[in-house]
Amino acid sequence: MRILLIEDHLQLVQTLTQSLGVLGILVDACSDGLQADEDLQQHAFDAVVLDLALPRLGGIEILRRLRRRGNNVPVLVLTASGDTLDRVNGLNAGADDYLPKPFDLSELEARLRALHRRSLGAVHSVLRVGLLEFDTVSRRFAVGARHLDLPPREHDLLEALTVQAGRPVRKIELADRLRSSDTVLSHDAVEVYVHRVRRRLDGSGAAIHTLRGLGYVLEAADDTPA
Repeated sequence: MRILLIEDHLQLVQTLTQSLGVLGILVDACSDGLQADEDLQQHAFDAVVLDLALPRLGGIEILRRLRRRGNNVPVLVLTASGDTLDRVNGLNAGADDYLPKPFDLSELEARLRALHRRSLGAVHSVLRVGLLEFDTVSRRFAVGARHLDLPPREHDLLEALTVQAGRPVRKIELADRLRSSDTVLSHDAVEVYVHRVRRRLDGSGAAIHTLRGLGYVLEAADDTPA
C-alpha cells in the first residue's frame, strides 16, 4: 500500500513515514500544497493523508482540484481536535474520512486500510484468484494452507495485481508502486519482477498474463501459457 502524506509538520512526517513503513505502508511525503497537487497528477496512490493548513495551496483546494479531475483516491483529512468546521469543509470538498490530532498510529493504520478496501469494492477482507488468497488486513498471501512468503517488491507487485484482478495494470503504474524514495524502477526491472512472481505462482491456480499495450493482468489460470 502506497500513500501520499501531505503535511508540513516535519517531525510528524518523519515519525509517520518510519512507523507506517514498518507496518508495510510506503509513504511519499510532501509539505507544500502546490507540489502535492502536482504529485497527485503525476503518480498513483492507494490513499492520501491530508492536512488542511499548508503553504501555497490549502488542503481544501487540493481536494477540490483532485475531485474535479475525476480522481477518486481515498482521502483522509487530518483536523485540529474538536474543529467541526474543518471536518465539515473537508467532507464537503470530497474527503472520505477525517482524523483529529493528536491521534493513535493504530487508528490511522486501521482507517487507511479500511479506506483502501472500500475503494477496491472489497466487501470481504480476503481476495481470491484461483487457489491464491490475499488477506487485505494482514497483507499475507496463501495458496491453500501454505503461506506464500515473498520478498518486499515481489509482494508489492503481486498485491497491486491481486487487488485489481481481472483488470489490466499498466507497467508504468507497477513501476511507480515499486519505486522507493530514492530509486526509480525501469520498465525492464518491472519485467524481471513479473517473471519472478510468475514462477512463484506455479500450482496456485492464478497466472499473470501480458496484454500487449495494456500491461499485466492477474487471472485464474487456464491452459494458455502465461
